[in-house]
Amino acid sequence: MALLQLSQPFLSDAKNPNFPQINKTLKKPTTILIGRKPVLHHQLKKKQNLQKLSALAEEISTGLHEEDDQSVIEEVIGKKEEAVSYDWTEEWYPLYLTQNIPDDSPLGLTVFDKQVVLYRDGDGDLWCYEDRCPHRLAKLSEGQIFDGRLECLYHGWQFEGNGKCVKIPQLSTGAKIPQSACLKTYEIKDSQGVVWIWMSHKTPSNTKKIPFFENFDRPGFRDISTIHELPYDHSILLENLMDPAHVPISHDRTDFTAKREDATSLFFEVTERNERGFAGNWGRERDRSTPDYIPNFLRFEAPCVLQNNREIIGKNGEKDYFSGLFLCRPSGQGKSMLIVRFGNTRKPPALLRIFPKWYFHQNASKVFEQDMGFLSSQNEILLKEKVPTRELYINLKSSDTWVSEYRKWMDKVGHGMPYYFGHSTISLPENPAVVEHAPAGFVANFSASQPAKGGIGAMYAPNPANRYFRHVVHCKGCMGVLKSFNAWKKGLLLAALVLAATAILVSGRQWKALLLVSTALCLAGVQICSTAISMNTTNFIRTHRRL
Repeated sequence: MALLQLSQPFLSDAKNPNFPQINKTLKKPTTILIGRKPVLHHQLKKKQNLQKLSALAEEISTGLHEEDDQSVIEEVIGKKEEAVSYDWTEEWYPLYLTQNIPDDSPLGLTVFDKQVVLYRDGDGDLWCYEDRCPHRLAKLSEGQIFDGRLECLYHGWQFEGNGKCVKIPQLSTGAKIPQSACLKTYEIKDSQGVVWIWMSHKTPSNTKKIPFFENFDRPGFRDISTIHELPYDHSILLENLMDPAHVPISHDRTDFTAKREDATSLFFEVTERNERGFAGNWGRERDRSTPDYIPNFLRFEAPCVLQNNREIIGKNGEKDYFSGLFLCRPSGQGKSMLIVRFGNTRKPPALLRIFPKWYFHQNASKVFEQDMGFLSSQNEILLKEKVPTRELYINLKSSDTWVSEYRKWMDKVGHGMPYYFGHSTISLPENPAVVEHAPAGFVANFSASQPAKGGIGAMYAPNPANRYFRHVVHCKGCMGVLKSFNAWKKGLLLAALVLAATAILVSGRQWKALLLVSTALCLAGVQICSTAISMNTTNFIRTHRRL
């Protein structure tokens, strides 16, 4: 296996400072009293030799000796990343896909432990508030849009614009609405089809921090965008997304690009490293010698934006651009929400054009379900062990460089986050999570013990691990498709019953045959609709895990 020659901080000429310090031979006295028994000089020397052997065995078992395993990313023991100034609230977070924001109801969302409500008023403008009514703390996201205003459904208080309360039904005649009856607002921006939220109320927003994605602004660029709610921490999600080595194994044959026989060593070249993140090139080691080879380019940018870009030059010298964009939002302990955007400037093959968008959406859901059991169990172990990842992971140069870079970046900025798991440092949540459906970690534990089982008997079961709740409820397109297939299924089933009954009543053979064939076609349509509904609501289960 070809090994990578990585730059600092992975390599160091310094000797490992964690090597056991062997006791120097004592000159005087030659006899040492331990308790009441004398220990002679030759016995002491024998004991020291045993200590040396024991220390060497420990080095071999823990992989700390720099000559033992050249495939593992080297560590400078005792070195810690220098902390940099960072405040998680002074960042823009991807809140939602603009096209999927409902027009007729408020939307409750979370950034870390801050609950917000997003809605579109009667004029089509977007507003975002703290998700609680100042009256009795009811969730405004459980309310409704009434006359273009956001109404709390507990007592009917109505709010508009900058959070001002404009109506209280129970207010006495002539009484004024209290000045304190207003909502805390959050600044939001719509950029390239994504709504971003600035979380700080102390520091003015910095629009320069909103990321701009060049490829998505190129002429002829087409993308498929999906949104997913996932039952594990955002840092584990980002690890997974920046890990190309797992794709051929975990997603074998999910599409034509992933095949387990293609699993191989990869190369990584870190070209940029700063307080906002890191970037670099990567690809298959065996492709590096290919003439005119252009590697993949990965960039991670604070707080949780990851993009993979590639340029491909055609035979005629035409250049096509490909992008995989992952916009991650921490939505609480053990939870995250992800916006996925895959796109390119190349004209898709005719075969791919016949597939509807919802098909690619359910395929994306399938990909996340294939990883769900691994990542949710990883989430559980990190919370249980309460130690940095360097004490748990074995990071390989040929597969895990980006993961190591990311966790080391967390070491630098984690002090400015509510909680984090870094490479060398951690900070656990001060307060346990309060989750509506279950205690913290339950969903992750459920997924780990029963990987990707989906809903409990029905697609509407209140189970956040189910595909319907993870994606469909957040996607206008898939929700519309699901409603259409359900309507067609009911209509075709009713038609099949009428045709079958008519076939029983008629006496002519030709009419009977025609009606029975029509019944069979309707039943085939029912089966097609059922399959499409199942594809949008049922989780993927690996063959060897099926009951």
